[in-house]
Amino acid sequence: MTSLDKPGAATGPRAGRPRRRRVGTANRRGVPLPLLLPGVLALAFLLLPLFALLVRAPWRGLPDQLTSAEVWQALQLSLVSATAATAVSLVLGVPLAWLLARTEFPGRGLVRALVTLPLVLPPVVGGVALLLALGRNGVIGRWLDAWFGITLPFTTTGVVIAEAFVAMPFLVISVEGTLRAADPRYEEAATTLGASRFTAFRQVTLPLIAPGIAAGAVLAWARALGEFGATITFAGNFPGRTQTMPLAVYLALQNDPEAAISLSLVLLTVSIAVLAGLRDRWMTTS
Repeated sequence: MTSLDKPGAATGPRAGRPRRRRVGTANRRGVPLPLLLPGVLALAFLLLPLFALLVRAPWRGLPDQLTSAEVWQALQLSLVSATAATAVSLVLGVPLAWLLARTEFPGRGLVRALVTLPLVLPPVVGGVALLLALGRNGVIGRWLDAWFGITLPFTTTGVVIAEAFVAMPFLVISVEGTLRAADPRYEEAATTLGASRFTAFRQVTLPLIAPGIAAGAVLAWARALGEFGATITFAGNFPGRTQTMPLAVYLALQNDPEAAISLSLVLLTVSIAVLAGLRDRWMTTS
């Protein structure tokens, strides 16, 4: 007698599926007080500054603050530079993620660690490193200046480079994880049918990993939009040229606190929109 012949055995399309445990009132009845109090305090600690920002916001004067010339310049530069940095991250980061996920080469673990280094590296240190590499007296910057007359620090291009440096790892990690989850046999089947590796990547792999690329691009864009340390160190804080929104917040906090609050609200709104857009991908529901 098989298990399906036994009385009470599950049959039909749900047969063989493990039953999901209902996590609900049974686990919520007795919440230990030593866990409840720190949890509530942690929630208050995280939400109270944001609540204070909303309470103290100059709502009546917000339209005038956001339409002023200085604020608009910083907002426009931030959007343009963050988008350009995301484009750079896509062009360079997607191939790098494919190499890390699909190829074997000596030192791959070290390369992956170096790629993720900007995630934990203090942004100011990243800005100093960019100066030493691409500054006028930098390892590469001196040759760019001498041969082509190209100077990157304290320019809008420098803003894009600084933002791409700190944002690209978010894209690489997202795309690499999606590539590892995707079945490589589709690529192998395409190559056996005569397609080149690049054709298989372009026509087979890219459509499969498109959601991961989109999620990584949004994360990279949001990180670039909020970048401060590397930007002010490598590109400076010149209104209309290198002054992005985080730099404008820092400067306005000293002279015009209401403008600083208004810009902070814009950055807060963008952050919430990013989290809301990625919620279905990165967060699990009960």
